[in-house]
Amino acid sequence: MNIKSLFFVAIFFAGLNIHLHADEQKQESKQAEKPKPSQLAHIRISGGLEEGVAASDPLFSSIQETLKSKIDRIKKAANDSEIKGLVLEVDGVGIGWGKVDELNQAVQLFRKSGKKVYAYLEGGELKDYLVAIAADKVFLPESGWLMLTGLRAEVTFYKALMDKIGAQADFLKMGDFKSAVEPYTRTSMSESSRKQLETVLDDFFHQSIIQRIVTLRAGRKFSSEQVRTFIDQGPYTAKRAMELGLIDQVGYFHGVTQEFKKDLKAEEVALVKNYGKDKVEEIDLSNPFAVFKLLATPKTSTNSRPKIAVIFASGAITTGRSMQDFMGDSNCGSTTIIQAIRQAENDKSVKAIVLRVDSPGGSALASDLIWAELKRCKKPVVASMSDVAASGGYYICMAASRIFAEPGTLTGSIGVFGGKINLGGTYGKLGIHSEVITRGANANLFSSTSGFSNSERESMTKLIEDVYDQFLNKAIDGRNKAGNKMDRTKLESLAGGRVWTGRQAKENGLVDELGTLSDAIRFAAKNSGLPADKEPELLMLPKSRGFLDSLFEPKAQMGASQVAAFLKAIPFAKELRGVGTLLQMKSEPVWLLMPYRLMIQ
Repeated sequence: MNIKSLFFVAIFFAGLNIHLHADEQKQESKQAEKPKPSQLAHIRISGGLEEGVAASDPLFSSIQETLKSKIDRIKKAANDSEIKGLVLEVDGVGIGWGKVDELNQAVQLFRKSGKKVYAYLEGGELKDYLVAIAADKVFLPESGWLMLTGLRAEVTFYKALMDKIGAQADFLKMGDFKSAVEPYTRTSMSESSRKQLETVLDDFFHQSIIQRIVTLRAGRKFSSEQVRTFIDQGPYTAKRAMELGLIDQVGYFHGVTQEFKKDLKAEEVALVKNYGKDKVEEIDLSNPFAVFKLLATPKTSTNSRPKIAVIFASGAITTGRSMQDFMGDSNCGSTTIIQAIRQAENDKSVKAIVLRVDSPGGSALASDLIWAELKRCKKPVVASMSDVAASGGYYICMAASRIFAEPGTLTGSIGVFGGKINLGGTYGKLGIHSEVITRGANANLFSSTSGFSNSERESMTKLIEDVYDQFLNKAIDGRNKAGNKMDRTKLESLAGGRVWTGRQAKENGLVDELGTLSDAIRFAAKNSGLPADKEPELLMLPKSRGFLDSLFEPKAQMGASQVAAFLKAIPFAKELRGVGTLLQMKSEPVWLLMPYRLMIQ
C-alpha cells in the first residue's frame, strides 16, 4: 500500500472515531437528560415500639426498634433533600395512647417540611388507623377492613380462681380509688373503680378517638356527631370506609407509589425500603476470630461535646437490676437506673437529664431510691411521660423541675397498698401442712400460709399510712418547686389512687406541659444554655447490654425468654401478664402500683 493510500485509510478511521465518539456523547447526553427517580422513604410502623436504648451489638441490634429510633427516622426523612415523600406502612401497632400521640406529631411535623405522607394499612385496627390518619392520604386494600368499633376497658380478676385453689389475698390500701388490689380481692369492679375508669374512658373516647378523627380528617369536615355515628355503625369494608371518607383510596401497596408518581408528576419513583434503619453488621462466623465481635461490649461515646442525658425508666419498678419477668416483660430496676443517673451526673459533658418514664410503678422502696438519687443530682432534671407514668412511675417524676406528658398518658394513681397471698388453703388441698413456732407478735407478718393477725394488720396499716403520707409530701414539694402550686387538700382530692389521662393531669396541675420526648429535650437544652437552633447531642441511658453481659446473667434470667415464649403461646397468656410483677415483688411490704393490666383498646 502506497503512502497516498495509507493517508486516506488514516483519514477514514479518524473520521469514524470522531463519529463514534460523537454518538457516545449523544448517548451520554440523553442519559444525563433523563431525570433521576424521585425517592420515597418507606418506614414500617408495627409492634410494641418500646422505650429505651436499642441493642447495639451485632447479634441483636435490629431485632426490635424503639419508639425514639422510629421517630428519628421520620425526622431524618423530613430533612433529607433527596427524599420527596414518605410512605408509612402501618400494621399491628401494640402501643398505648401516649405513643399514638407521639407518632401523630412526628408525622405532622414531617408534613410541615412541605412533603407528603401516604399511609398504607395492611389491616385496619383502631390504633393502626389513628396513627395513619396523620398522613395526607390513607390507603386500605380491597380485602381489608376498618375496625372502628369504639373503646373498651378490660380488667382481669383472679379471686374466683384463687378461691378454687384455696388461696386468699390479704391486702391493705390507702385511697378509695387504689384499684390495683381489686383483681385479687374481688370478682368485679368496685363502684369507685368503675367511676374512675369511666372518666378515663370518656376522655380517651372523645379526645383520643373522636376529636382526633375530626381534626386529622379536617378536609372531610366531619362533625363529632358524625364520627360518633361512624363508630356506632362500624366496622367497615375498605370500600365502605372510602365512601364515608374515613380513608382516601382502596388499593394495594404498589398503588401507593403509583399515586405518589402522579402527585409528584414524576417519570419514575424509587421506594427506599426501611429508610434510615440501621444496617446490621454482617459477621463471618466461618472466621474463628469473628466471635470476638459478637461478644464485644457495645461502644459508648466519649466525646466532650455538651449533651442531654435521656434516662429510660421502663416497666414495673423493682429493687435490684433491670431484667425480665417470666412473661418476658422488662422491669425497671432501681440499681440500674441509679447507676445511669450517677453516670449522667459524673459526665461533665452532660448539662441536664431527661427522665423518660413508661412505668405503672411497683416497689415503694425502689421508687423512693430512684427519687432520692434524682433529688441528689445537681444537674437539672426534666421528666417526660410515655404511655403510662403512674403510682411509682409518677413518684419518681416528683424529682423533676418540669413534667411533660402526652395527652394520652395514663398517670397519677397516687396511692399505696401492701399485703400478701395466703396460700395455706392451697397447700392444704395439695396435702401440704406446715407448723410454725414464733417469737414476737408480728413474726408471722410475711408468712405465706396465713393471713394477717389483728396485730399484724394494725402494724401494716401504720406502715402503709406512713408511706402514703411520704408520697403526698413529696408530690406537694415537687409540684410547688416546679411552680405549680399545690396544697394538701387539693392533692388529696386528686390522689387516693385515681388515674388520670395526660390532658386531665395537666388541667389538675399534676403535670406541667403536654408534649413529646423531643419537647422535653428541647426544654432541658434551652434551660441549660445549649444552642436553640440545633438538636442537642444525646447520651442514652441505661446502655443496652451486650451478648456477653446477657450470657452471664443469673440462671433465672437466662431462662426467662424461653419461659416467656412458651407462656405467650397459650390462649390465656394476656391474663397472666402482671402476675410476673407480683412474683418479683413478693418480698416487698409496700407497693406503689396502678392497675397495670388495665387494657383500654
